[in-house]
Amino acid sequence: MGKPQTSTRIIEKGLLNPAFPAIIFLLFLAFAVGLRHGLIQRDNQLIQANLVNETVAMANILEREFTVHATAIARMAHRLDVSPDTAEATWRRDARHYLEDFGVYQAIEWVDRNFIIRWLEPLSHGNENVIGFNVAFSERRRQALEQARASGSYDISGVIDLKQGGKGLVIYAPVGTGVANNGFIAGVFRMETLAHLLLTERVQQHFQINILNNGSLSYQLHNSGATNTGFSHTESVELPTLNWSIALQPTQEWLDKQRSYWPSITFASLVFIGLLTSLTTLLVQLILKRNRALLKTRRQLDREIDQRHAVQQDLARLESTDTLTGLANRRFFMEDLSHTLNIADRQMRQVALILLDLDRFQMLNDSLGHQFGDELLIKVADRLNRLSSEQALVAYSGGDEFMICQQQVDEIDDVIHLLGQIKQCFEPPFRIQGDEHQVTASIGVAVYPQSGLDADTLLRNADVALYRAKEQGRNSYQFYTEGMQDREMMRLELDKDLSQALANDEFVLFFQPQLDLQSSEINSVEALIRWQHPRRGLLSPAEFIPLAEESGRINDIGRWVVMAACQQLARWKDTPYENLRIAVNLSGRELDDENLVDHIRDTLKAEGVPANRLEVELTEEIFIQNIEHNLNQLSRLRQLGVHLAIDDFGVGYSSLGYLRDFPVDLLKIDRSFITDVTERHDDAVITRAVINLAHNLGIHVVAEGVETEDQLRFLKSHGCNLIQGYLISRPLPSEDLEMALEKGLLLPANAVN
Repeated sequence: MGKPQTSTRIIEKGLLNPAFPAIIFLLFLAFAVGLRHGLIQRDNQLIQANLVNETVAMANILEREFTVHATAIARMAHRLDVSPDTAEATWRRDARHYLEDFGVYQAIEWVDRNFIIRWLEPLSHGNENVIGFNVAFSERRRQALEQARASGSYDISGVIDLKQGGKGLVIYAPVGTGVANNGFIAGVFRMETLAHLLLTERVQQHFQINILNNGSLSYQLHNSGATNTGFSHTESVELPTLNWSIALQPTQEWLDKQRSYWPSITFASLVFIGLLTSLTTLLVQLILKRNRALLKTRRQLDREIDQRHAVQQDLARLESTDTLTGLANRRFFMEDLSHTLNIADRQMRQVALILLDLDRFQMLNDSLGHQFGDELLIKVADRLNRLSSEQALVAYSGGDEFMICQQQVDEIDDVIHLLGQIKQCFEPPFRIQGDEHQVTASIGVAVYPQSGLDADTLLRNADVALYRAKEQGRNSYQFYTEGMQDREMMRLELDKDLSQALANDEFVLFFQPQLDLQSSEINSVEALIRWQHPRRGLLSPAEFIPLAEESGRINDIGRWVVMAACQQLARWKDTPYENLRIAVNLSGRELDDENLVDHIRDTLKAEGVPANRLEVELTEEIFIQNIEHNLNQLSRLRQLGVHLAIDDFGVGYSSLGYLRDFPVDLLKIDRSFITDVTERHDDAVITRAVINLAHNLGIHVVAEGVETEDQLRFLKSHGCNLIQGYLISRPLPSEDLEMALEKGLLLPANAVN
């Protein structure tokens, strides 16, 4: 095979291609079309914004006018309340003053306590037929008026058919409140009054205005004829007792005046520039063809230089390269790091040392073989090597550890950017021996001179930061900071105390209840271990379980959890809680223990507890590791009658074949999907899919991390069987759990609806 073409050659061939000028013109044309579309969209946004402003202005006018008139009617009602013996003539004179002052009312009425119109002003224009009319002409109007009389607030009728003819509104202001009520003062005006208040000549020419009540058309103030239905806006109107909104639709004439000529001008300009650029490209092609001979000579010279560089690199690689990965070895890396630090000291620069450790590599290596481990290291090295440059040296330290030196660091963001590139190297799965494996890495970072003044100190502190990253849950990075050494000493002390914790009976179990959404009952709880440390108080599992796994004490702790759970089940016999099932978590190392099933069987028998009262939870990751061995262990547990559950389902794995093969009773949807299930469409889709999948396989579903009523309603509506989270309860000691169950404190209101 020939050597790869240089970038110059590729560019030359592309520029000399006869189709290149046409491609340039098509690109300009496509850009012009896209820009024109974008400008049109911007025009549409501005037009919609103007329409919104028009609608808001009208809504504000309507709210203001209604407030003024309602306040005026209320004042008149107050005067009648203060002077209940007011004569009819005096009241009519007062009403005529209001009619003259405001000029918008069709009539002003006094309605007695039985909702009958007794006084009315004026008595002309058809109003004389209204006296004696019962304004509570429907049950809905009667209820509204009685509520207004009881509360003392005025009531607005909405658009109704007026007794004197036409459509209109009536504002009722109660005269007194409750038993002291002396009827209502009512202000009547026709719907044409709204048009008089809202519509200027410009609005009449350019807009159609609709009044909506509860979303339905109640009245059309003005019909401008042909309108553009592509643009409209609806604005709510804040009126007491009414759910009104105003909807505006513009005419085509108004839209045409709002549009800009710039989209057409821009389109024509870009097309013209594209033509000029295409012609210029034709001239460049003629020039490049004359320089081919010079470029050929330059390529030959570049090849000779590359060959010499390759020979030099091969000679250096013999002494400095790891034979397995092809990366720099530890000795060469440390020598180069010392040299880099000397230069950085003179130039007052920062240098970053990054240690990278593959998560759970030893487990993969032990279970899948050393050949698998070697192939994984080679593929990881290949991806990391792509980050090598004049400013970054990548090396293999040994085992599952890699080292990277970033030689020129101006600010901490430079290091964070490189860490982001490292994380991207691990995002695609690694395909090894025909299967894909998702591998993550923990990273520790030490920065010169803040974290150490020599290579050995910098390496030691980066290793401390690396351990801190693993302690925080792996698949993350940590910078070395002052105090990490102290935390390392505290960790070693905690590890020492852990060896005595079981002997001193310092562990306790907390229980987090699980709510059955079908029966609205608490039938199961999850057992969560806590360490009652004699000096540090109550410690969560995150603070000591990783230590237990590293030290190999996790099996002893796991056996204690099974024993404590069975003892608790035994204590609940012949109590209201004897039907509760307890779920315990098992780690991968516990599942590898050949005596696990025998221990669980013996413990159940010793405590006299039925096996179906115990549930074993394992993470999805543990299920698919060492499938043949795990299937045997889980099958034996299932034969005992113990329930089996998959915890953290849906995180990081794509193969679902094991669901068909493993004897699984429950799936626990990871809390990361539940947190935003009511807000993120993707999480909702995944959650529904998991529930449907599990139910189709005859498996019940538990949702973890439920904290809100909305999450509960979503899960219940989609058939989730059980929920667990702070909405129901935090983990509780057994005494607190029993008290909460006895008092019925663990059932949210929506759980029983």
